[in-house]
Amino acid sequence: MKINVLTVLGIGVIAGAVFLAGCDNNSEVGEKTGAKIDTAAEKTKDALNTAADKTAEGVKKAVTATKDATSKAVEKTGEALGKAGAAVEKTGTDIQK
Repeated sequence: MKINVLTVLGIGVIAGAVFLAGCDNNSEVGEKTGAKIDTAAEKTKDALNTAADKTAEGVKKAVTATKDATSKAVEKTGEALGKAGAAVEKTGTDIQK
């Protein structure tokens, strides 16, 4: 497909005209845009803080659950060692008889 030079120039002129029309010295447009940017930044900050708070809560719950599970595992291991020790002691007593 052959691109015509006049077509490219025409598109460039139209784009330039639109750009210049948008560059009005109207301070209201700048103020509105700035306010919208500020609002978006505030919402983003709030969303990040909420996400951080929820993450912290999740980590605390995970730590508590891990601590509880570890305590139970240690308790069960102690019980198993106690039973094994009793069995070894009984076996030793039986051997001596």
